[in-house]
Amino acid sequence: MQRLQAFKYELRPDGQPERQMRRFAGSCCFVFNKALALQKERYARGEKKLGYAGLCKLLTEWRNGADTTWLSDAPVHPLQQTLKDLERAYQNFFAKRAAFPKFKKKGQRDSFRYPDAKQIKLDQASSRIFLPKLGWLRYRQSREVLGAVKNITVSQSCGKWFVSIQTEREVEQPIPQASTAIGIDVGVARFATFSDGSYLEPLASFKKHEARLRRYQRAMSRKTKFSSNWKKAKARVQRIHTRIGNARRDYLHKATTAISQNHAMVCIEDLQVRSMSKSAKGSAEQPGNNVRAKSGLNKSILDQGWYEFRRQLEYKLAWTGGMLIAVPPHNTSRTCPECGCVSADNRRAQAVFRCIECGREGNADHIGAINILARGHRVAACGEDVSRARPARAKRAASVKQEPTEATGSGVAPAMSAVGIPRL
Repeated sequence: MQRLQAFKYELRPDGQPERQMRRFAGSCCFVFNKALALQKERYARGEKKLGYAGLCKLLTEWRNGADTTWLSDAPVHPLQQTLKDLERAYQNFFAKRAAFPKFKKKGQRDSFRYPDAKQIKLDQASSRIFLPKLGWLRYRQSREVLGAVKNITVSQSCGKWFVSIQTEREVEQPIPQASTAIGIDVGVARFATFSDGSYLEPLASFKKHEARLRRYQRAMSRKTKFSSNWKKAKARVQRIHTRIGNARRDYLHKATTAISQNHAMVCIEDLQVRSMSKSAKGSAEQPGNNVRAKSGLNKSILDQGWYEFRRQLEYKLAWTGGMLIAVPPHNTSRTCPECGCVSADNRRAQAVFRCIECGREGNADHIGAINILARGHRVAACGEDVSRARPARAKRAASVKQEPTEATGSGVAPAMSAVGIPRL
């Protein structure tokens, strides 16, 4: 099987290459904004949107124009790749996968990409890489690059430059070394609770640095914009944000690596994190409710990195031969795994679960993880659509109190388990 993998390193450029990289990133930003403004003007006039080929013809004119001759100093392939990025942004917008493309701002997420591997030379023995119009650049080699180089992305973050080398290589079809399955329920009080009863404490990287970040941002707001002191204050804020992001990524990588290596099947909830973390502020005509509480919840959700946790699990399980199953999250912490009773009264407190039918007690997150694993087994075994699956008996249990019977001592059929699978 083909494996695409990226290797990211910190560059160690001298003064001249660093200035060149800033110019190249600024040129790509300029081309993106100019092309986006042109597309908006054509739409306002009722004209058809230009495709990638049409924009490339205009790019040649811009590089040879009297007002933008400085564009010819930048390599042409990264500029063309910027137009491809704009075209892809339009496609994602029309497919309702993303919002409408926005203008880029210089100094934020500066980057450019070399798509042609023939123009790139990699010397791992000397820890250096050759890029067009930049020459040989040294980088901090923390691990070996595996596979054939496909493209190179140069990016800037917190005053440092990084190179991301995407490679492709042929690997054998992985066979999972583990044979166990586990369900995971993510939350705020506990970052991840497993169906075996164990759990991971939340890192809360942003919360640990929030007070200091607020203090530095307040100091930055009092400086004259673009002054030397303002730039120093901005650099301090950037360093804190970088530390927060690095700690979160490190925590998630260690957690997902351990989970993917120790389990062959992982079941998680199919959470729509973007919708869950939307602001409840509303509008002036229709103001929202509990805005402050919802804002704190959104901050905690984003601080945990739920989506990144799922993304890393997905590709790491694929690399180890495992399987990730996402199941609908409805009523996972309100369903009793013992008798199948589904009721909001089963979870009167945030962390406490107590079934109103059979009296089963436990941590609500642990109960949710057990139900998630059960739903994942049903999907993996028979491909059952559990998006609206709810046993008729469970529906009755939520609304009508069942009387005990002589055979079982409760109104639950003994041959069926909580997940609808026959008990042996």
